[in-house]
Amino acid sequence: MKLGKRLSQISDLVNNDYAHIWDCCCDHGLLGANLLDKGLNAKIHFVDIVPHLINELDEKLTQFYAHKEAHWQTHCQDVTALPLSQYAGKHLVIIAGVGGDLCSAFVQNIMRQNPNLNINFILCPVHHLYTLRQTLQSLELILKNERLVNENKRSYELIYVSADKFGGQPVHAVGQRIWCYQDQQEYEIAKHYLNKTIDHYQRINQGSDDVSEIISAYKRVQLQPVE
Repeated sequence: MKLGKRLSQISDLVNNDYAHIWDCCCDHGLLGANLLDKGLNAKIHFVDIVPHLINELDEKLTQFYAHKEAHWQTHCQDVTALPLSQYAGKHLVIIAGVGGDLCSAFVQNIMRQNPNLNINFILCPVHHLYTLRQTLQSLELILKNERLVNENKRSYELIYVSADKFGGQPVHAVGQRIWCYQDQQEYEIAKHYLNKTIDHYQRINQGSDDVSEIISAYKRVQLQPVE
């Protein structure tokens, strides 16, 4: 099955550097199956907390990927308790489709439980990106890449970070590369997403929460053409 833009962009970032790739909150396993089709050396771990989804996925993988049985495994469990330490080598943890608050909690727990492992993350939550970026900063994770992806008239931030302190830069509070555009279409997408984000926090600011600093940070963003 063809992937949508969001999952396709995530797949494009995945290379052959990893021994284990964890497709968390995998739902029907479309991303993980795509990674299996890419012929990577890594073992693909499909993770979801919903039993019937994992049972159905296990049956489909057994049917269509029996020839690659050594390269996949299913896990019915909470993402906060991934058994990374049971598997040797470099890990890539992919978390998409959940809120930024929950995504932050997942990353914090994984890092706390595995302080000495070589772990990278590709994260694509549905909202609360400022909260997630603050968490990534506090954990001192290093930015490898970030993209703004538009799918079905909705924009998503895709953030690729590493626990490896070399070969990258700190995570920015509101993003940097996501505000760069190559053409008029990308400019309009970035502009719309920025305005929508500012409007969101301005509504929150009218209530009991003071988020004026966040609003100011986003208002300082300047859209830039790719050099």
